[in-house]
Amino acid sequence: MRKIMVCVKRVIDYNVRVRVKPDGAGVVTDGVKMSINPFDEIALEEALRIKERGEAEEVFAVSLGPDDAQQQLRTALAMGADRAVLVKHDSAVGPQVAAAAFLALVQKETPDLVLMGKQAIDDDAAQTGQMLAALWDRPQASAASKVEVKGETLVVTREVDAGLEVNEIDLPGVVTVDLRLNEPRYVKLPDIMKAKKKPLEVTDLGSLGVSAEEPVKVLKWEPPAQRQKGVMVADAAELVAALKNKGLI
Repeated sequence: MRKIMVCVKRVIDYNVRVRVKPDGAGVVTDGVKMSINPFDEIALEEALRIKERGEAEEVFAVSLGPDDAQQQLRTALAMGADRAVLVKHDSAVGPQVAAAAFLALVQKETPDLVLMGKQAIDDDAAQTGQMLAALWDRPQASAASKVEVKGETLVVTREVDAGLEVNEIDLPGVVTVDLRLNEPRYVKLPDIMKAKKKPLEVTDLGSLGVSAEEPVKVLKWEPPAQRQKGVMVADAAELVAALKNKGLI
């Protein structure tokens, strides 16, 4: 392979408790730690391992988001990506707009493989990879737990309810990855310093000819309802009576 494109998303760090804004217009992000979507970090690690095995020449990371997303792209560069591209857009976008933006980059960069996480932990949509493959008219494999390069094809293993499913797709193509694929490397300080000198291109949706018009709009955000306090029962009869009182049986 010549190029691998890895899509990374800026999300609230998974260790942070997410809070909904009082007006329900979104979630609180001011002063909140942000990081690379964990699934996308695994995708980047896999791309770097493919390159280190001599099966790819270049790995570049792309992201769609505000100017602050350069921080996550610099982390990707510190991990080992050769360069990065930020498609700047200040408001949140859905999978369809993201897929259209990534398609424009694919048509410009002509990568042999596009890797990304199977989902983002902020919206859990799990749609961008499949939409990109459809728009690109190329094969895709989802939720990969193992990826093997076999010349002009990829052998992708994924975990399903019945066990393991093995698929083979032609390149170029799109693969979304699962948590069990690998363990991302730890970024060291010297790598962070080197990343500052690596190229990071900034463009926008308009320059790519992509509209930010969303076919699906989020009307309101609400926090999950608080769980009710549990009730201790002495025996099965008391349990049945309690369920009857709540109208559950």
